[in-house]
Amino acid sequence: MYAIVEMAGQQFKVAKDQKVYVHRLQVEEGKKVTFDNVLLLADGSNVTVGAPAIDGATVEAKVVKHLKGDKVIVFHKKRRKGYRKKNGHRQSLTEIVIESIIAKGAKKAESKKAELKAKKEESKAASVEESVASKPKAKKAAAKGDDLKKIEGIGPKIAETLNDAGITTFAELAKTDSSKIDEIIADVRGNHVTDTWPKQAQLAADGKWDELQKWQDELDGGVAK
Repeated sequence: MYAIVEMAGQQFKVAKDQKVYVHRLQVEEGKKVTFDNVLLLADGSNVTVGAPAIDGATVEAKVVKHLKGDKVIVFHKKRRKGYRKKNGHRQSLTEIVIESIIAKGAKKAESKKAELKAKKEESKAASVEESVASKPKAKKAAAKGDDLKKIEGIGPKIAETLNDAGITTFAELAKTDSSKIDEIIADVRGNHVTDTWPKQAQLAADGKWDELQKWQDELDGGVAK
């Protein structure tokens, strides 16, 4: 028996006890994870195709470990322009083992969705009540944030993603490990090398702008030449 299922934005053909490497999942090692977007199920000659997904079908897996893929070199060159840019990228991955493929379970899936929907409605109602009181605080909090785009290699989209993750100042970015930053911006398009970001942020937090500017002149997209 095998299934075609969507996991972390990709489609995989999986069977029981199979190891699969997917984009980084926000699940701790050793924990179980369930994927309910099953597009096809095949058991011998019986094949079920979803429209687009099969109601109630799930694939259960266990997270083995988090790791990084092989380094990929991305080289850009423009003829007769003197433009050359070389970046390295290692994709953040999660190794999982398929434990079971369940063809039926619609009631459980529906009940979980109903619970999530009810929780969302409750949270929305609570947020409306608190919005009036929280507006002045929100403005003060926004005023304290730093412009993370001053770090070489960080653009508007990455800065927004870091802010959403709670990293709004140079000091907070300096305390964040580059591997953790990779996890946070894993869904942002492009090849991003974050090794120098914490050190750049520390210089910015310390107010050493001249030293930072001199170092950034030696960097290429956040990467040491």
